[in-house]
This record gives sequence, structure tokens and C-alpha cells, in this order.
Amino acid sequence: MDKNTTKNVRFSPRLTMFDRRTLEEIHDRSCRILETTGVRMPHGQVADRLAEAGAKVDRDGQRVHLPRRLVDESLAGTARTYELFSQDGQPAARFGVGSRNYNSIAGEAHWLENGIRRPARLDDVVAGVHMADRLEWINIAGSMADPQDIPAKVRCVHVAATMLKYSRKPITFWYYDGPSAGYVNELLIAAAGGEDAARNQPRTYAFLEPISPLSFPRDGLDVIYQTRRLNLPVSIGPMAQAGVSAPVTLAGTVVQENAEVLAAICAVQAIQPGAAICYGGIPHAFDMATTQMIFAGPEQALMAIAMTELARFYGLPVYVNVGLTDSKVPDAQAGMEIAATLMAGMLAGADIFGHLGICGVDQASSLDMLILQNEIIGYLEHVVGGIEVSEDAFAVELIERVGPGGSFLAEDHTAERFRTQLHFPRLLDRHFFDNWRRQGGSSMAERIAEEKTELLRRPCEPVVDAATAAELDRIVLSAQKHLLK
Repeated sequence: MDKNTTKNVRFSPRLTMFDRRTLEEIHDRSCRILETTGVRMPHGQVADRLAEAGAKVDRDGQRVHLPRRLVDESLAGTARTYELFSQDGQPAARFGVGSRNYNSIAGEAHWLENGIRRPARLDDVVAGVHMADRLEWINIAGSMADPQDIPAKVRCVHVAATMLKYSRKPITFWYYDGPSAGYVNELLIAAAGGEDAARNQPRTYAFLEPISPLSFPRDGLDVIYQTRRLNLPVSIGPMAQAGVSAPVTLAGTVVQENAEVLAAICAVQAIQPGAAICYGGIPHAFDMATTQMIFAGPEQALMAIAMTELARFYGLPVYVNVGLTDSKVPDAQAGMEIAATLMAGMLAGADIFGHLGICGVDQASSLDMLILQNEIIGYLEHVVGGIEVSEDAFAVELIERVGPGGSFLAEDHTAERFRTQLHFPRLLDRHFFDNWRRQGGSSMAERIAEEKTELLRRPCEPVVDAATAAELDRIVLSAQKHLLK
């Protein structure tokens, strides 16, 4: 036997679509768009910085044309790995090193529970953090709620303060604008115990979303000007819609989305040279029948693979919108769509997946849906974990000893290894029919509801000391005083 086959190696499945020549062609076409058509840049300060770097700027038309040289230089200056830290200062999410990360949604305007949808409130943020801290696969806690009971100008300050009080994990939420982002900086510094600690151990990341087609939001760029103080990583994620804000052909949408990400990288590097960036390839298709964006169609899986390959082509960590669903409840449709699209993104090699916990296309947040997604992640993690190959795993001597007609159930080899070889779900049903009936004959939705009750049974207590909590409250009050004038 070849000794090379007896080494302890784990082979994992991988999914690819394009060859290198095709990736180069996509890059060439995206660069052509940026140089000839350009992007709308309604931010004079960013336009000035890009002009200094070699871009052609039409100030009257707010149009910036980016030469390929500038795109290449911006890519070369981008940091390709970074970490997010937990409340106790430990690395909890790693990007650009082959790890997979899962965050719950950064906030929805509505909250769905027990079949009732209502406007989201600040206390829902506490429930969302409470749940994220208890689900083993969610390693970045999203606020889940974009509380409508808080004025928009100070909403992200309230949300960030609440999350820093209660979350042990890294956090994500929606920044609003530059002035409020300045107060969030103060919150992060207070929670970390100083500005150096906040810079060296980031608890969150900034998010820049170009507006398809080929435009930029002024407020989003203002946020980057503020978060650069703490050198926060920046996740870039245009959400081009095939057939509406991008060509209906998936290849055309990929080319345009890539151009928008590259333009954003140029803008971020102009504001914050050397910034760590996550390439967010999150295009969607548009449903011509319902006039609704599609969260989880087969097009989503295909474009997620394509965008992941482009990010890998550039050597950047990548975020893709998979693991989501167009269903409003955790039903068969939700399970199918979440698993199918998430599997595609995982096998393609993305770093982070979706904003989990959404019901339908931004219809509401749901703790039930988040629990279902956590269960599916555990299942798929076992798949992408691959198969161990070693002399012990081949078990040839054991097979020969047990022989025809024997059983492996009582063997030490089985007892010692079954817990690492087999997946043990929390919520999936595998009982014999009679046992299932005796235990109540529950559906998956019913088991999810029971799990939610159990996970939320323990009170959610602050994870910071009283002095830090008081300082967070002081910063929130200061933000309200100055931003709501």
C-alpha cells in the first residue's frame, strides 16, 4: 500500500464555476466600466482624494472615472485578513484564513413572533443578542431589530450601546450616518477600556453599500470617515438586482456588481489606506411575477459561487447572501432554500454568510428562523468538514476481523469514534414512528418554538461592569442631546 494514503488527512468537498481566464475577463470588463462609464460619487472629499490618486472627476456630474491602475493599486493596498473580538478580548471571528463565520441580521424594521408581525423595538435587540449568544454556530451577534421606537438619528447609538452591554460575541448593526458613527466610536472605546484596545481588538465592522447601478451613498462614505479612527474592517456589499438595477443576465450582474465592489475598494482606500476589506458579493435576482427581490432562488446560489470565486481571485475574504429564505415561517420552503443556497456558498469557500434570522426579503426578524438556520449550519458544517483519510479510518484490519455477517456495533473502534464521525442534530427528528408519536408527534416548527423558550429561559444579564454600563449610558444621552437638536 502507498504510504502516502495512510497519513491522517481530511478531504473536504469544493465547488467551482469559472476558470482563471474567465475571472480575468470579468475583471477586465469591470475595469472597463469603471474607466469609461465611471461611478456617481456625491461626496466631494472622496472625489478629491480619488482625483489626487489619478481618477478623472466630473464635478458637475458627480462622476468619477477610475483607471485600471488605480483599481490595481487599491487592491494591492488592502489588508486581506482580520479578526473580530469577543467581549473578553479573545479572537472570535477570523476572515481571510479559511474560517467560516455566521452573523445574525444587523436589524430589521419588523419583528415576527407567534404569527404576529409588529414594528421592532429596542427590547428586541436584547432578545436578539440573548439568542445569538446561546446559538453555537452564530459567532457574530446582529442586533436582529432596527428599533422603530428610537429616532433614526440616534438609533444606531442606542443599538450599539445595548449590544455592547449584553453581547459576549462580536456585534453587527446598521450605522446611520457620520455624526452618529462618531458616538458609536466612543461607545466602542468605552467598552474596550481605551482607544488602543478598541483599535487592536475590534468588536464590529463598518458596512458600505454602493447603490446599484454604479452609485454611492454620501452617508455611507461619511461613516467610513468616522470608523477609520478605530481602523475598523469594512465590509462592502452592493445589492444589484438582476433585471432591475443590473442586467437580467447573471453574467452581466456579476460584472456590474464586481465593478461596484472595486470602486468601493478604491473609495475606502482613499479614505482609510490599508483598511481590511471583506468583498461582499451579494447580488440578487428580481421576481418578475411578484415584483419582489428574490432572496433564495437558484440564481442566488449561482451568483454566490461566482462572487466567491472573484473574491478569491483578488485574495480577499468574501461575504455572500446565502442561507436565507423567501418564506415567512420556518417551514419546508425555508429549510430547502436555506440549505441549498448556504451549501453553495460554503462549498465555494466564502468567509461569512448572509444576515441570518430574516423572514422573507426584509419582511421581519424571527428568532425561530434563526434557530432553524443554526440547525442547518450544524448539518452542513459536518458535510464541508469532509472525510478523514488515515490507516485507522480505512479500518481494513477491523473489517477483516469482523468478517462477513458480523457487526461493528460493539467494537471499541465504534465506541471511541462515533461521536466525532457522526452528526448529532438538536432538532431534527430521527425516531421510529411510534416513539415520535409517544413524544408528542411534534413538527420542526413546534420543536423550534420549544427550543426558543428553553434558550431564552435564563435572564439576559449585562456582560460589562456597572461603571462601563454607566459610561455607555452617558454617551447615549450625549448623542441624544446633540443629534436630536
